[in-house]
Amino acid sequence: MIGMLLLFVLMGSFAGFTSARLYKTFKGKQWQRCTLLTATLFPGIVFAVFFVLNFIVWCYGSTGAVPFLSMLAVLTLWFCISVPLTFLGAYFGYKKDPIEFPVVTSNIPRQIPPQPWYLNPVLTVLLGGVLPFGGCFVELFFIMSSIWMDQYYYVFGFLLLVYVILAITCAEITIVLCYFQLCSEDYRWWWRSVLTSGSTALYVFLYSVMYFAKLESNMTVTYLLYFGYMSVICLGIFLVTGTMGFFSCLYFNYQIYASIKVD
Repeated sequence: MIGMLLLFVLMGSFAGFTSARLYKTFKGKQWQRCTLLTATLFPGIVFAVFFVLNFIVWCYGSTGAVPFLSMLAVLTLWFCISVPLTFLGAYFGYKKDPIEFPVVTSNIPRQIPPQPWYLNPVLTVLLGGVLPFGGCFVELFFIMSSIWMDQYYYVFGFLLLVYVILAITCAEITIVLCYFQLCSEDYRWWWRSVLTSGSTALYVFLYSVMYFAKLESNMTVTYLLYFGYMSVICLGIFLVTGTMGFFSCLYFNYQIYASIKVD
């Protein structure tokens, strides 16, 4: 756990660099807000949920509550190491040249024709998470059991394979749906690519609701702890899978438009 926490803190520089360069590539103007949100949004949500749930556990007199000094140490790592590293990475990211696209785009948005029913954004987003979830839901049962039912988990090699399958399916389904969208002359692919693969988190959360029946608990604090932590986990899954979909579509669009010969 400590190793994962330190890795997350030290990766702040890469997060700042990537967000800054992408934001500059997409011609964003409020770079201070972008960097601040990169450094504080997700860690802030996680810490706030963890603090509230830990306070509830402390009120119940549980020995599993995290001590105040440990919470203070986490805050110190966040504000004294992670946030400065994020701003440092963002500084170098803004110094780099933006990604050069292979074609020149017009500043005047093109009119988008009426889309067929099967390209409805809600439908494509909901369908986009089915295949990635199907590739990992069997292993998800054992992971949930190790977290909530105190069972040992030791097949980490197979877990790595499942993660690779998840990444491949997220990339493939997002690229396929993006291709259909572009063929229908709808160029607004960026946020839809994030939501398409990120909807895997929705199915993970629905699965966690079904799995909760196995715990057979009637205490209010159990509901709060379970769904509070599962919401944070699903938020992290959404960010991971959404990032996979976005970068896959960005690479796909770059390659197909680079092959176009413009006279």
